[in-house]
Amino acid sequence: MMIRFAIVGSLLCAGSALGDDAVSFRKDIAPILLKNCQGCHGPKEAKSKYRVDSFDRLMKPGASDDPAVTAGKPDASELYKLLVVADNDERMPKKADALPAAQVALVKKWIEQGAKYDGGEASLPLAQIVPAVEHPKAPEAYARPVPVTAVAFSGDGQSLAVGGYHEVTIWNPVDGKLVRRIGNVAQRTYGLAFSGDGQTLAVAGGAPGEMGEVRLINFADGKLIAVLVSSTDVVFDVKYSRDGKLLATCGADNTIRMFDTGSLTPKFSINNHSDWVTAIAFNGDGTRLASASRDKTAKVFDLTKSGEMIGSYLDHNEQVYGVAFHPDNDKVFSCGRDKRIMLWNVADSKRVGEMGLGGEVYELALDGESLFACGSDNSARHYNAKDRSQKKQFSGHKDWVYAIASHSGSKRAASGSHDGEVRIWNVEDGKEVAAFSAAPGYAAK
Repeated sequence: MMIRFAIVGSLLCAGSALGDDAVSFRKDIAPILLKNCQGCHGPKEAKSKYRVDSFDRLMKPGASDDPAVTAGKPDASELYKLLVVADNDERMPKKADALPAAQVALVKKWIEQGAKYDGGEASLPLAQIVPAVEHPKAPEAYARPVPVTAVAFSGDGQSLAVGGYHEVTIWNPVDGKLVRRIGNVAQRTYGLAFSGDGQTLAVAGGAPGEMGEVRLINFADGKLIAVLVSSTDVVFDVKYSRDGKLLATCGADNTIRMFDTGSLTPKFSINNHSDWVTAIAFNGDGTRLASASRDKTAKVFDLTKSGEMIGSYLDHNEQVYGVAFHPDNDKVFSCGRDKRIMLWNVADSKRVGEMGLGGEVYELALDGESLFACGSDNSARHYNAKDRSQKKQFSGHKDWVYAIASHSGSKRAASGSHDGEVRIWNVEDGKEVAAFSAAPGYAAK
């Protein structure tokens, strides 16, 4: 039985001329596999028991004993043969036009040259070895707003970062004026976090079903420091521990990743959820991490034991979107589609309280003893995290509120909604400080 490859859509630009230059697996072949093959032959799904999400897996046969790649012999390699076979029912990609001749020739030449690997450790995911993508530029002027799915205050409270379209926009939280724009990020941004010293902005995002990443940006000049995560689907959240020594990410590949911020190296991964991991939160001393998931659970992991699970809350019965530790660190708040914020013990995963809201609850943010929440009832709320009493309701949005952040020093909160609007609030009296459309150049009709 021949191995089948589901190669869907157009290929990425190869980036190598077909003259005398050697074909690079890392630069030329891996992006093709990552973009077009991994959806059906990756960690989530492995048709014909074959995976292409790392070089070592690519070189192993699947359900068939026929080698996918035979170095030096394209005509004996199923990878190449299925791209050029005359029978449309056999040729890949199925139900699509044949690949451009130049792209097929590139694959052929790589095999002819010995199918060499130049990406470091052969077991590394392809997403971690491909060069950093240069993203398209953001529109000079937006034709329409985009939903605001991430906001974050800088450590000094003088800047507010807002996720845009292939950019992060920076605003003055006092008057709502645009300060500058940081480009070269993924299509959509779902998580933003400043390092403790305020020098680095972590940007999590991606394009649904295509790619995900976390980029570390030098906040002073907007230049790329590193691509910390490259994934096959969206990264939803990124958080720094309070001491700044750890950074955690999570996303639609069901994985939580932990990094050392000093060396920017991975410490370990957590694969305990069975569906998207939508949000994460550190406890006060950075020894535990809480997570929320589309698998209808919220969990807590011990970071001193490489992410060993120590608590799992199962009573939401709906998708969980947000999570935050209680100020005492022995309990966790979690929220989601069931329109409630639950409070439960880490020790026994038992509920000890809840707050009902008028809609789905999308995000939680803890700031000292204050808990902030936002959701589909077009509002954001400020709670006393200790006794769960509501202190203020921030009303004024005309659409679902996806993102919430606060800055205790300046006593401000910021919220972002589906219609692209951002509002700044005075935390003490609940009054609006500023409101603006986070779409530079957009002129409402």
